Amino acid sequence: MATSSKAKKKTVRLASGRKRARQDVKLNAANTALRSHFRTVIKNVQKAVTAGDKSKAADLFKAAQTVIDSVADKGIFHKNKAARHKSRLSAKIKALAA
Repeated sequence: MATSSKAKKKTVRLASGRKRARQDVKLNAANTALRSHFRTVIKNVQKAVTAGDKSKAADLFKAAQTVIDSVADKGIFHKNKAARHKSRLSAKIKALAA
């Protein structure tokens, strides 16, 4: 899939189209960075849960909630996906106590 996006694209003739293309490059980079941060934050919580460190996992989860919500608010992921991730992480942390 990555190779198809790198395929030669037509150059846009209209000035508004060229501007849109420039903006899309910036937006794509910003969205990619946020998506990557989202995944990293989730992995950090999961690693803490796997290690069995409940207090560290809880702290990381608290920070992760902010990132997850902001990504959903910006429309990078659907709000239901964000809620699902938070719910599952929360359940894993609660399971550590038992």
